[in-house]
Amino acid sequence: MGVAISGWELANAVGRRGELGVVSGTILEVVMARRLQMGDRGGPVRRALAAFPFPDAAERILDTYFVLDGKDPEKPFKNVRTFTVDPEPALQELTVAANFVEVFLAKEGHNGPIGINYLRKIELPILCSLYGAMLAGVDFVIMGAGNPKDLPHIINRLTRNEPVELNLRVQGLNSADADVAAHFDPAALHRGRPPTIKRPDFLAIVASVDLAKGLATMDEPPDGFVVEAPSAGGHNAPPRGPRRLDALGQPVYDERDDVDLEQLRSIGLPFWLAGSYGTPEGFRRARAEQAAGVQLGTAFAFCEESGMAPELKEQVIADLAAGKLDVRSDWRASPTGFPFRVIQLPGSLSDDEVYESRRRVCDLGALRVPYKTENGNIGYRCPAEPLRAYTDVKGGRIANTDSRVCLCNGLLATAGLPQYRAKTAGVEPPVVTAGSDFDGVRALMGKVRPGDRSYRAADVIDYVSGEDAR
Repeated sequence: MGVAISGWELANAVGRRGELGVVSGTILEVVMARRLQMGDRGGPVRRALAAFPFPDAAERILDTYFVLDGKDPEKPFKNVRTFTVDPEPALQELTVAANFVEVFLAKEGHNGPIGINYLRKIELPILCSLYGAMLAGVDFVIMGAGNPKDLPHIINRLTRNEPVELNLRVQGLNSADADVAAHFDPAALHRGRPPTIKRPDFLAIVASVDLAKGLATMDEPPDGFVVEAPSAGGHNAPPRGPRRLDALGQPVYDERDDVDLEQLRSIGLPFWLAGSYGTPEGFRRARAEQAAGVQLGTAFAFCEESGMAPELKEQVIADLAAGKLDVRSDWRASPTGFPFRVIQLPGSLSDDEVYESRRRVCDLGALRVPYKTENGNIGYRCPAEPLRAYTDVKGGRIANTDSRVCLCNGLLATAGLPQYRAKTAGVEPPVVTAGSDFDGVRALMGKVRPGDRSYRAADVIDYVSGEDAR
């Protein structure tokens, strides 16, 4: 569900019902820094930082980012430094703390399970992020958008507070070049007083039996799988057949993209099903396939506790009620190269006029990828960054930049954390992602409180599980 839509408030509400509440782990260091600059209304971030096991780091973070009563809305946020292969210590401790805070708040006040979801494609912060979530006692780590084969080994080492590394995919490297890896040593934070860490279960997001079988046969396999169908929101796996597009430019999926659940069951690990399972019928269908459960995104994205800006929720629900909601799978939008589902909304980055008028800026850099420069060093580039920087300076192909969307800034805007741009006297426009199946949202609108289209996370659980019919 993008950035901060499945935030701690939503995960906490789901966890209180005994279900697995999952927070998004994407650029939490930026999310927390902006929440602090907006004044941290009610004090939840500061309350969580007070429990952070490294108080000196927490104090430095507050000194750097907290603004009493919030910053001037017509002044930009102080940005967080972007990750590199060798990130600054301050960025590492901010990232560890941000992931700790999100999980701590999600777990606060109940004993239900809490998970955190990461994208394998955003690999530079992974090690710091994982450690922070594990410090807070996260119960499940979930990862997709790439092959997460490294994660069980990394999780096992971090449980023992041991140094970890993650080999990075660097564009332009050849077999003669040395591997490039990110490194993280927990000792830099705990300084000889290692905390006790519980090992979380690891669930790999897969879209094929082949990947699931390959992961299951590793020396350190995952503990289970989330099987995502193409109708799920956010990033999707590309079609397995030849690249084909429909009349709207969407990728065409066929039977080759259906996961053989009988083969999946034969692996012997638990699995959850995602994509068009957000109804009582979908839930019953999943349980009939012996799934441990279902992953729900779209129905939760538009409930009261989600982190989506209220005006965007209202706009989407109004379009749905009017029968004019349009969700498209866009192969070009995401700089990652993965298909990405986008709701077509006026005033958002799906609006051609808004997209064309936005000045290209890359000041967050979460989706930048490392590449080998002409002099053999490591550089960083993103197809959504300014054209001249990407092509003339960094040697990227101009074709890669066509229709790319700055998801970093757009998704933060969707979560009500848009950057203010002084040069244009305005804020970054949003980009809204969701799955293509809105049956659950449609059923919940007005069902809970007649005449009121809003609903809560508990209503979603009751509806999908069939509890509200008993």
